[in-house]
Formats: sequence, C-alpha cells, structure tokens
Amino acid sequence: MIENSTDVVVTVPKVAIIGRPNVGKSTLFNILTDSRKSVVKNQAGVTRDIIIEPCEIWGKNFDLIDTGGITEAHDTFSKLIREQVIEFLQVVDFLLVVMDGRVGLLPEDRELIRIAKESGKDFLLIINKVDRQHESDLLLSEFYEFGADLVSASFEQRRGIGEILEWVHKRIPEQVSKPKEGSTIALVGKPNVGKSSMVNALLGEHRMIVSDIAGTTVDAVDTPFQFNNKKYILVDTAGLRKSARRDDDIEIIAAFKSHDSIRKADIVLLMIDGTQGPTDQDARIMQSILEDHKAVIVVANKSDLGRSEVVDYRKTFQMQCEQVFHFYRDVPIVFTSAKTGYGIGELLNKIEWMSEKLQARFSTSELNDFFFDVIRKAPAPVYGITNVKFYYLTQTYQKPPSFIAFANHPDGVDNAYRRFIIKNLKDRFDMHGIPIRIFVMKSKGNRDG
Repeated sequence: MIENSTDVVVTVPKVAIIGRPNVGKSTLFNILTDSRKSVVKNQAGVTRDIIIEPCEIWGKNFDLIDTGGITEAHDTFSKLIREQVIEFLQVVDFLLVVMDGRVGLLPEDRELIRIAKESGKDFLLIINKVDRQHESDLLLSEFYEFGADLVSASFEQRRGIGEILEWVHKRIPEQVSKPKEGSTIALVGKPNVGKSSMVNALLGEHRMIVSDIAGTTVDAVDTPFQFNNKKYILVDTAGLRKSARRDDDIEIIAAFKSHDSIRKADIVLLMIDGTQGPTDQDARIMQSILEDHKAVIVVANKSDLGRSEVVDYRKTFQMQCEQVFHFYRDVPIVFTSAKTGYGIGELLNKIEWMSEKLQARFSTSELNDFFFDVIRKAPAPVYGITNVKFYYLTQTYQKPPSFIAFANHPDGVDNAYRRFIIKNLKDRFDMHGIPIRIFVMKSKGNRDG
C-alpha cells in the first residue's frame, strides 16, 4: 500500500561545535560532514572563521557549524573569535561542546560551560582524546559536576561518533519537503550532447538557443510544463566540463547555478551522446548526482545516429553503462533523438513513473512484513562475536525514499548487507532505478547483545 503524506515546512536546525583551540572541533566537523573543509592541524587557533556545511543524520538534515577556538587570551584574534562565536550562538539551535580529556578540566572549560548554559541552548559535552576505553570513567569523572549530557570520544579512532549522532538525531524533528508545483527536472551532461534541443523537444517549442558550439547555454533556465495533467519544472543547465585548473582531471560543475540546479532537482536527466557512449567524465557526473542523492535517468541522445553507426546499438550502450556506472547498476536508460522526436514519449512516461515513486510512502506494517521475510534469507551480520538483531524498519520523510532499521548493534551492519536489503526492497515494491538508502540506528528499548 502507498500512502500520501501531508507536506509541512520545517526549518533546518543549526548545530554549532564550540571549544577551546586544538581540542578537535575541526576533526569532528570533517567526520560528520565527510569533508576536509575545516583545516586540521596540531596548532592552536587554526580555525578563525565560522564554517557552515549542510549535514544529514539518518534522514534528518541540519547545518553543522565549526567555530573558532574560544580562549581567554588577550591577543586581537582571540578576542574577535570569542566575541564572534558568542554572538553567533544566538542563532543556533544546539551545541556540541568539545573538551580535551588528556589535559583535564581547565578554567577556560568552565567558562565554555557558562557560555553554553547562558545561551539557553541544549548542549552535549564531548570529552575528546579518550583513546583508551578503560580510562573513560577516570577521565570523565571531573566533568560530571556540570550535570550535562556527557560522551567520551576519540575522534582520531572514530570512537563516540555514534553516540554524538544519536544525540543530535533525537533532537531534530522529522522533516518533510515543502510542497511545490510539480517535480523539478534538471538536464545535465557534457557540453554539446543536445540538452537544449532536448528541452525544446520536451516542451514542443523552441525556447532554448540551439547551436553546434559547445557552451551555448551558460545559465540555468527554469521552464514549467505539463504532461498528463501533471506539472513539472524543467531546468536546462550549462554543460559539465573538465576543470582547466586541475591536474587530476576531476570533473566539476561548470557554474554554481548548474550545481545548485542539481541539488534542487527531484529528477536529473544525465544526457549522453549515444554515438559515443558513456565516458569517465559521465561517471564522475553520475557520482556527483548520487552524492546529492538524486533520482537519475540516463538519456542516450542522438540514438537515430547511434542505430546507424553502432552494431547492436542498444545492447552495446547498455553494456557500456554497466561498465562505466558499475557503482549504480539499475539506472534507467531511455533512448532518444531530440532532433527527430524519437523516444520523447517514452522519456516523459519514465519521468512520470519516477516522480510517483519518489513520493511513495509505505506503512510500517507492510515494511516490517517485508523486512522480516528478507532478513531470514541471509545469515545475520555479526558484530564482534554477537549476531546483529533487527527490531523493525520505518520510513523517513526523505525523497528519494529512505528507511531506518533499528538494531542492537548498528556497527555490525556493513554496506554489503545494506545492499542486500535495498535490492530486495526494490524487488518487492517495484523501486528499481530509485536511489534508496537504508540507515541503521541502535534501538533504545532493546540493548541485549
């Protein structure tokens, strides 16, 4: 059964990391955002600016903020950082207060706790650099006096990260997307693969400039249209080029607006020249799309030429896609010719089908009927010497659909087992081609080993 949910608008919460210099704030920021945007260096005071990065925990979104180290030093930079951070705390929702377990409780740490309490924000006290588990109780003992939520951690060893994530996740409300007039469709691909011609074909009129010169489209243009009485917004973007400034040949978005269009899109059409087939550049574009967790359709354009130039054209192109996009095997492929109109109807039907699947909601009861049928098909994953025990599966409010499985030992569920669940979920609910995600969380009510 598929249920329709009522969309509401939820403000994305802000979570700030604060602490003295060199306690590991930037390391935690990089771990949680899976980036290297904060400079990590064994030198106090490296981070002097406030850095904000979108972050996600098990289907819930928030903005994570790395701040400069707060210190009582009287140099100009230290004073400015302290004033900047204290002022900024007025607009955040939650605080992660990081301290150094190796050096113990310092007077500046007491000042940090005072600042956190006076802000009125809910905060978690994280004692970092507790590298030996058996030392945890001893090193934490002097921090209990504050009566705050307390976690021991070693960021370098990735220990304590799960507890931090659970603390944040518990405080962020469920989020659903803002209702809008129809799904947004973004066209991306290398220059001169026929994106603007495809826009004209889908719209049935010549709204875009069409040229053989690569790079004719230099901006992202939004155009509304209807198909089968359903509303859509079509976005044509600049071609995704190689960076002329990089030696490692990594592909980047030619302009910020193109990247922004992908992030705002519900469905991305990755257009490929059917006479050439997918390339490494297309693979990198595909990876960028999947990193933003967007549904994608591969559009093999110029298929009228491909059929005349390539033996077993469709089979050849599909095999090429399996090789180049080996990390995402069930991507839908539609063969088109924007010039002749071939395949346009099939593409519109696929867009309509995918748009409906992205909004699919499944009841908890049918999810758990499916879940317990599936986990009986394969041996349970093992955490240490203990079997992982699953309790139930539920759906988040994400698009594309995402799910949370609750278990006694989430760390024991590896990527291979997640792929096993996702494959069976796609088979059961006809979700092939939809980039589904499975998160695993520890069940609070069941702590048996």
